[in-house]
Amino acid sequence: MKEITEEEKSKQREYQEQCRILLKTQFPDRQPMCYLHSYGCQGNVADGERMKGILQEIGYSFCDTPEAADFVLFNTCAVRENAEDRVFGNLGILIHQKKKNPRLLIGLCGCMTQQSQVAQRVREHFPGVNLVFGTHALHRIPELMYHLLSGQKRVYQTEKYDGFIAEDLPVVRSSKFQASVPIMYGCNNFCTYCIVPYVRGRERSRRPEKILEEINDLLQNGCKEILLLGQNVNSYGKDLEQSVSFAELLRIINDLPGDFRIRFMTSHPKDITDELLDVMAQCDKVCKHLHLPVQSGSDRILKAMNRHYTAQDYIALVDRAKRKMPQLSLTSDIIVGFPGENYQDFQKTVELIRYVQYTSLFTFIYSKREGTKAAKIIDPVPLSQKTKWLQELIGIQNDISEAIHRRYLGTVQRILVDGVSRVNPDLLTGRTDTHLVVDFPGNEQLIGKFVDVRITKAYRLALAGERIIQE
Repeated sequence: MKEITEEEKSKQREYQEQCRILLKTQFPDRQPMCYLHSYGCQGNVADGERMKGILQEIGYSFCDTPEAADFVLFNTCAVRENAEDRVFGNLGILIHQKKKNPRLLIGLCGCMTQQSQVAQRVREHFPGVNLVFGTHALHRIPELMYHLLSGQKRVYQTEKYDGFIAEDLPVVRSSKFQASVPIMYGCNNFCTYCIVPYVRGRERSRRPEKILEEINDLLQNGCKEILLLGQNVNSYGKDLEQSVSFAELLRIINDLPGDFRIRFMTSHPKDITDELLDVMAQCDKVCKHLHLPVQSGSDRILKAMNRHYTAQDYIALVDRAKRKMPQLSLTSDIIVGFPGENYQDFQKTVELIRYVQYTSLFTFIYSKREGTKAAKIIDPVPLSQKTKWLQELIGIQNDISEAIHRRYLGTVQRILVDGVSRVNPDLLTGRTDTHLVVDFPGNEQLIGKFVDVRITKAYRLALAGERIIQE
């Protein structure tokens, strides 16, 4: 693992200052506005917060709509085809907007642009896009923006790099009390359906002291929930000179002073150790929720996916986790209709879901990704059939979720209040330690605080209750 050098950081600071001068010249009467939208996973959202930090340093403020912006930046996701389709659709709309406002700058970055065929498509068919950079060039935003603001019409930076980490980047966080902290980047697993290792690079871990420095700063500023992020957090530390396991890192963070929660994602089943389960069970600040993607319940399909475990391996892991943590809440990802999957394979997934009893699932129909091994597999099952399977699975999971929610009736749950309910704007909403949504009446001054709520109603997707006010 190699970090960005101090020399490179100094160079970017020089570009940053030049950008500030250029922006003040071009916008003498006001601060220029940027609209930045991040698609996809929590890792992308965390990257977006760092991009905002850099853009703020060079002189931009932020707006909520692209119509109000002088610079629009889409931070893209490449995991599924529909995410790419949305980006290209929105780019088309922006091009029309640019005809009305020729000064508008349009940027595209993230996982999509790290794919050569996508970058080429943008270059050839979207001449109105001014800036394109990939996942490895985030720290170079000042340099790229300098060239753009100096008059260069199109700036591209999508070369592949592997094995470095950019520390000490500024961050503009969307919440004062909930924060995502990337602990590692990249992936070594090469699941046959997944583009991530090709666009994010190989696994590389941040030094624990840098992670703790970031978390300590967050806690001192009132943060109540830390979400540790990585494409595969369980393999954290394997590439460090002085190896620190993910379980050891969790325990160190848990021992920090303060009243806060620790969550993490995403976990690969093959890398969940008994040490990690023990730490989860023993550490009071580590939430008793585990997002554990299984993807399929068929051994044949799991092998074709290159997942490195069987359905029985996964079930044995779940059984061990529940023995250590009876209150554990499990969520997962399921891919329906992987190339070559038949209805018998699908039914094995259904059997696994019924056994495990997930509180909720993220379910997807297989999305072909060019450049992956699965893209070359013959896929005879039509989309219409896969859609029927998906609907069957969702119906089964809905029944399981509602039954699990009913078990919470009458219990008192400690909730971190994170905002106003999306279902009813007259209610507040938050999550339990086990990551269940709870709506309840309350004053907005409670947002960002822990409260106790007695659960009075159970629905398919959420719980509802009444706040218990301590005498």
